[in-house]
Amino acid sequence: MDTGVSVVGSGQVSGTPDILRVTFGVEQVAPDVAAAVATVGERTDAVIAALRAQGVQESQLGTSSVNVFQEYREPGTDPAYRASHTVLVETKDLTGFGALLNAAVDAVGNSLALHGLQFDIEDKTELLVQARELAFQQAKTKAAHLAGLAGFSLGSVTAISENNAHTPLGPEARLSTSKAYDSAINIVPDDQNVVVSLQVHFAWA
Repeated sequence: MDTGVSVVGSGQVSGTPDILRVTFGVEQVAPDVAAAVATVGERTDAVIAALRAQGVQESQLGTSSVNVFQEYREPGTDPAYRASHTVLVETKDLTGFGALLNAAVDAVGNSLALHGLQFDIEDKTELLVQARELAFQQAKTKAAHLAGLAGFSLGSVTAISENNAHTPLGPEARLSTSKAYDSAINIVPDDQNVVVSLQVHFAWA
């Protein structure tokens, strides 16, 4: 039987975001699938062209999802089909959101949907190192406390496992004005948190 104590420690650090991800969507409802898909395709191309005209590179654009399905309608009514295409834009220009939104709206009008925007940190290496150190110190403090309560002395570490390090989903980017589709619209970056959880086993001394 193993002797000693196993504890879990967690560490969290925050950093300044340097990436903005924006998800635009285009939807269309039509009496048949072909018409819905064709219209969405044309309007998606228009949105992408508008974003490219704002300086967004091909490598910064990507399809997030494509959906086609029949909508539920009351019995006796004509069928309808909904097609949608969502496009993810990743940019390091944290101040250019208003221009991108305006360009997309100008391209397709009311067919556009803004599904979300989120900040992120491209390189979390140093933040992960700091979070691990905090997690280990917390685990060691817990283990020492438990050892004292049990009348033992804490020995060496015999095992460590790291649970998935992650960046918890925080609030989405906050708008600094409530005027929708205004080229002067700005977003306020929030610090991003990085969390590491460690399970550490200490032997008794």
